[in-house]
Amino acid sequence: MNQILSMAFRDLGRNRRRSFFSALAVSMGLAMLMLLAGFLNGELGGAVDTAIRLQSGHLQVRANNYDENKTSMKWEDLIENPDQVAAKIAALAPVSIASPRLFASGIAVVGDRSAGVRVTGIDPASAANNPYREGIVSGTFLTADDNSGILLGQPLAEKLGLKAGDSFSLSVNTSNGDVDEQSFIVRGIYTTGTSSFDGATVFMPLAKAQAITQTQKHASTIFILLKDKDQTDAVAAALKSPNLQVLTWKDMNALTLQTEDLSNSYMIFFYLIILGITATVIVNTLIMAVFERTREIGVLMAIGMKGRRIMAMFLTESALLAVGGILIGLVLGGLVVAYFTYVGFHIGNVGYTGVLLSDTIHANLTLGALINLLIMTFVITLLAGLYPAWMASHMQPVEALHGGK
Repeated sequence: MNQILSMAFRDLGRNRRRSFFSALAVSMGLAMLMLLAGFLNGELGGAVDTAIRLQSGHLQVRANNYDENKTSMKWEDLIENPDQVAAKIAALAPVSIASPRLFASGIAVVGDRSAGVRVTGIDPASAANNPYREGIVSGTFLTADDNSGILLGQPLAEKLGLKAGDSFSLSVNTSNGDVDEQSFIVRGIYTTGTSSFDGATVFMPLAKAQAITQTQKHASTIFILLKDKDQTDAVAAALKSPNLQVLTWKDMNALTLQTEDLSNSYMIFFYLIILGITATVIVNTLIMAVFERTREIGVLMAIGMKGRRIMAMFLTESALLAVGGILIGLVLGGLVVAYFTYVGFHIGNVGYTGVLLSDTIHANLTLGALINLLIMTFVITLLAGLYPAWMASHMQPVEALHGGK
């Protein structure tokens, strides 16, 4: 084995430039795979995390009749005494936060400008609202007793030409089917870095939202965050009730999860295309080596070297190219992935497509994905050497000696 390894090193060293560029092709392929895997996981994995943090939570408890698509305001479709329900849920050990929220459809009007919005009534003191509190770019956050203040997303404020302290008119659907219009003051402007969410969501204190929609002592949902995401199913089972429906983050983000699964399936084809190109470079390199060393192969066979050892020698060369390419690829890919992990790639506002995509996508390459890519790259590169190795091992000594002249 040492002899074969020594011969493989020597043979690759005969044409260092060709060997280097062959290994570089492997490294470029691996680096590209690392970047693609990092972006895929960062984009869709980040979308799930963003949705949980901003919109769905790990769990939501709603009335059985509540229809999210219709944003129902009827009392029979809402949770009665939501503060009491939230307090009972928050008492469970796995629960970190349980906070009532009320959703309503509305239209914000400033002069001749208008925009449809989703009005969300929140408990301003709850830690569930930290993403909005921490994202304040101007003005202040809401307080529970604020009857005229409202929180706007930055894209919406820019669209309506509003700044902190300005007034505007807001029309909201009520529980009896009417529309109530009132004037509000922009108490603060926030950003979560997700324009599709920020551009359509406004916040007001829960008490004010209940008053304007005439849904006193009712809420649309109990927003729940857990200490451990893996406890979701167990807590959902504990919260089951004949009068309430319990939705998990998987239920509420089904489209995002389906998109992630579909993207993973398609990415396999991209991986195979990239590795196929890399494998072609390795095949060409080793075939050229076979033709250049035809006489040498004939001599080795003439002095008794078996075909399987010649095959092993070329496969070892393929393995060495794979190892060299992987080591270089880890450095190149690691640097690129690290850059996009910390800096990210800004895509701007892509609009709401059912998936909450942040304006800036950060790569997120997991250790498991990296190990899979390394194994895949090594195996494909090794397999690329099979044909040249087989071709070399099946030469006839006399013909090889004659062909090398």
